[in-house]
Parts: sequence; C-alpha cells; structure tokens
Amino acid sequence: MLFVLPLLAGAATPESKTTYTYKTAGGCAIQADVYRTSSASRSPAVLWIHGGALIMGHRGGIPGAQLSRYLEAGFTVVSIDYRLAPETKLPEILEDVTDAYGWLREKGPDLFGIDPSRIAVVGHSAGGYLTLVSGYRFHPRPRALVSFYGYGDIVGDWYSRPDPFYSRQPAVSKDAAFASVGTKAISGAPGPNDRDRFYLYCRQQGLWPNLVAGLDPREQPKAFDAFCPLRNVTRDYPPAMLLHGDQDTDVPFTQSELMAKELERNGVEHEFVRIPGGGHGFDRDMSDPRAADAFHRVMAFLETHLR
Repeated sequence: MLFVLPLLAGAATPESKTTYTYKTAGGCAIQADVYRTSSASRSPAVLWIHGGALIMGHRGGIPGAQLSRYLEAGFTVVSIDYRLAPETKLPEILEDVTDAYGWLREKGPDLFGIDPSRIAVVGHSAGGYLTLVSGYRFHPRPRALVSFYGYGDIVGDWYSRPDPFYSRQPAVSKDAAFASVGTKAISGAPGPNDRDRFYLYCRQQGLWPNLVAGLDPREQPKAFDAFCPLRNVTRDYPPAMLLHGDQDTDVPFTQSELMAKELERNGVEHEFVRIPGGGHGFDRDMSDPRAADAFHRVMAFLETHLR
C-alpha cells in the first residue's frame, strides 16, 4: 500500500479561512489559507507546510483536529502551497517556501494581525523536510520548528537507491510515471490525480533526488549540500521538535535519529519524540493515545516558544 501524505479527516471548512495569493511565478498563482479565531492583533503564527514528497499534496490537507487545537491556543495558522515537482525543481520549490515566510512576516501584521517575531514552522513528511530546511534558510530564524516524520538527508540510500518496501509493489513504468504529471508548473494538487504513480516510480528506481532536484547525487554530491538540513545545522538553528514512528516504511525513522544527533552535537534545543510501533502518518487518528500524547507535547512545545 502506497502511503505518502497524511490526508487526515476533518479538514477545516472553507468558511473558516481566507485565501491569499502570496506569489505568482511563471503564471502560476501560489496561495496560502489563513485561519483565525479572533480579530486580536499580534497573535503568534504557525506556518504549516503540507507533505507529499514535493510531488503531491496541497494546503487544504491540514488536519482538522490539529488545526482546531492550534486555533484554540490562539495561534493564527497559515497553510501554504508551493510549486510541485517534477514540473518545478527543488531550488525553486525552496524559493517558494522562503518567499511564503517573507510574505507572512511582511504582510501578515497588516492583513491578519500576526506578530512577525513569533512564528513557528510545522510540517509533515516532505513538509517536515521543508520545515527543517527553514531552520537555516529563513531569516530571521523562526521561533520554533516541528517536523512530523521529516528528513534531513535527501541523498541517502533510502532516497537515491531502489526502495525495498516500494519495490514490492507493482512496478510503474517510466512512461506511466511521466504520464501522471505534466510540464506546466502547478502549486498544490488536491486531486483526484495519479501523481502518486510518479512518486512510486521514483522510489522503485531510486531516482527521487534526480527527478525532483534535477541533479544526480552520484555525479554532483556537493551540489546537494544546500538542500540537506543534516549538513546545515549550526548552534544558531531554531529550537526543534522531531516526531517519528519507529515503524515508518516511507521515511526511515533513522532520518529523525540522525537529525536529533546533529542537533545535540551543535547544542541546539530540541525534543525527539519516538512513537513506538508508529508508521508514516501516525497522527492520522487523533483518537489513538499515542497520537494524542504526541500532539499534546507539540502544543506544549509551541506554547513555550511562541508565548
């Protein structure tokens, strides 16, 4: 079974949000949904980044139960789209996310009353990867980062070699993979679509870095330095929380282990939450005590760093 993106039940209703276009690139409008519970000004903000291997997903995938918790705590939540691969390559995707943060800091105070000095970045899966990237690409640094089953190394064997788990699934041909995507830039892919076939092809062939970044890690290994959070942690990195199930078959649990060790080595404040028996998207069911306890810790972490 292919499971990449934690599309949780209970997404927020359209009536509770305001949508903005934070950037237009090559004719592609890139949007953000802003959720608020009051008109109070100077509220802390959560910049939420969806997952989907940078190939799938959209800003509307924010989990409804988790969104409600953020709002109940008085946070403004800004859920963003970004251009997707392979139509857009990784450097431009990172530019989009960085530009979203710049737009939030510059326009957010007047448009929806946030405090630009109190922003946390939260993401799931590939959104967790982008969250970890934000720790060294965003300036000024966010107050805190929360990465749900994210990753710090995009050229390890797990992504640059055929994956045993996905290789057990029916093979996707190159033609079928490329037929499931296009050539024109898109931001957000709410579906229905077949873009998961392109992802499955990438994992079965070990070509995600090549087809998403547009670079070959075997021929240009140093070119990936700027794209790997694991290689960019310094003591100035923001406080970070890492959450990961130890039975994750999509993003290896070791990815968060390695990131936690690097944070420790650099003296960065962090929390590493291991979910025993948890798989990818362990937080899909917030009635699961493991998910509920983990999210309680997320809220405590955000309260500490945003208040």
